[in-house]
Amino acid sequence: MSGRVHVVDDDASFRIAIERRLKKAGYEVMTYPSAQHFLDRMPSESELGCILLDVRIPGLSGPELQCRLSELGSTLPIVFLTGHADIPTTVRTIKAGAEDFLTKPVSSDELLRAIERAIAHHEARRGLKSKLDMVRTHIAALTPREREVFELVVRGKANKQIANALGCTERTIKAHRHRVMEKMQVQSLAELVSLAERVGVFASATRQTV
Repeated sequence: MSGRVHVVDDDASFRIAIERRLKKAGYEVMTYPSAQHFLDRMPSESELGCILLDVRIPGLSGPELQCRLSELGSTLPIVFLTGHADIPTTVRTIKAGAEDFLTKPVSSDELLRAIERAIAHHEARRGLKSKLDMVRTHIAALTPREREVFELVVRGKANKQIANALGCTERTIKAHRHRVMEKMQVQSLAELVSLAERVGVFASATRQTV
């Protein structure tokens, strides 16, 4: 699988060696001597890739950069590669979402397998994000009344209950419900509920009622 690997490591000789190794394997490579250099040149989320990140680097450490990227909403998977491994750091970074934690020196096979898995996960995440963005676009196309019907339908309310709540006839609710299904491009109530769950409709409605 092709993609771009972003190597963040303060060891210049290591950056040169790993860039050569990864390019030979068919990957595009960008290198950064510090976390700040990486943040200053934040890569696009639109291209497949991953980050190969050292733990001990000047300024922001590897785990601190991981936290910062999480705050920024980055979807790039992180593979830690360090000569200073310890159990607490390994556990903390994996719990925070790191794809893998490798110790230098690492074999080419092990490194390339980790990078391949990370880029595959990035591809899957991008696909999911694209689908969720499309769902949000469909929801935004609903009229205010259709949005009300949508939210009541996915909470399991029957047409009669929705009609009573909104002060209109069941026939009108059926028409709105049909348009909601069409605009959301679903065939069943189960699909509609699943989409609502995935984009956080239930959570946002709960916050509005608190």
